[in-house]
Amino acid sequence: MTPVTRQEVLRLYRKIFRIAKKWESASGQTEETIKEKEYIKNEAKTLFRKNKNVTDPELIKQCIEECEARIEIGLHYSIPYPRPIHLPPMGLAHKQGRTLRQQEKLRKISKPIYLKSHDEVS
Repeated sequence: MTPVTRQEVLRLYRKIFRIAKKWESASGQTEETIKEKEYIKNEAKTLFRKNKNVTDPELIKQCIEECEARIEIGLHYSIPYPRPIHLPPMGLAHKQGRTLRQQEKLRKISKPIYLKSHDEVS
């Protein structure tokens, strides 16, 4: 990891914790605010620890973009949780074969950047 990339990653990590410190839930309820703050902190710790050994510059760039996208979406919608996506169900393909692989590939490609790591962690 280059020094510039390292600084960028650390800047994002600190930014997330500053956001969590100031976070206020949309409902204004204290219990929800506490839950959402904990979720933000735990999600950040989990994802950053999971990706701490990543050395591929392209993968690092994707992780940084995902982090920035999740921060912006969370601040814009005032919800820390990833926004749901609506992808077509996989019930149309057979259990084996080329059609299933193609449909899985299409699902993977159509997944938005801010959810790339969500299913792996949750």
